[in-house]
Amino acid sequence: MQNFLTKEHGEQLLRLARQTIGEKFGIKISGKGDAPDSALKTECGTFVTLKLKGQLRGCIGNLEPVGSIYDSIRRNALSAAFQDCRFPKLTAAELAEVHIEISVLTKPQPLEYKDGQDLVAKLRIDGVILRQGRCCATFLPQVWTQLPRAEDFLGHLCQKAGLSQTAWQESHLEIETYQVQCFEEGKTDEGN
Repeated sequence: MQNFLTKEHGEQLLRLARQTIGEKFGIKISGKGDAPDSALKTECGTFVTLKLKGQLRGCIGNLEPVGSIYDSIRRNALSAAFQDCRFPKLTAAELAEVHIEISVLTKPQPLEYKDGQDLVAKLRIDGVILRQGRCCATFLPQVWTQLPRAEDFLGHLCQKAGLSQTAWQESHLEIETYQVQCFEEGKTDEGN
């Protein structure tokens, strides 16, 4: 992925996410409230991931653009904190401890493959979207650190979509891939 956002953009987006969540609790988060420059007005898919003590605490995003990066981060920060149905709503006490990560996505591209073996051979450390009918799920590229074997990655992704863990071997699923530019609190460099 061509990294078009700078470290400063990442810091601004992380600050924006934390301030947006803090506002819901009536908490003023220190730091300047920067107006978005032209790069942050670009339309891209984004995800906001919240972690507490190294464990997932919320992750919501959009694969396709829904407004500017700036607006999308605000919306997804609130959704990750308060609307991820896998977790209770974030509390004010947790906000001080939560670690925020932001992913800005490239446009998903179809991945052509013949069968399960060919799919495994063609996968790279990208974000992956898997679809079959109404069943759909995605994993950000960061999930590869937890599931480095393509077979395990695909099996868990199938389960997330509500399919059998072996659906990727048994039927031809629609697969798309994307890259991300990732920023996380406490890190000084931007990701892949």
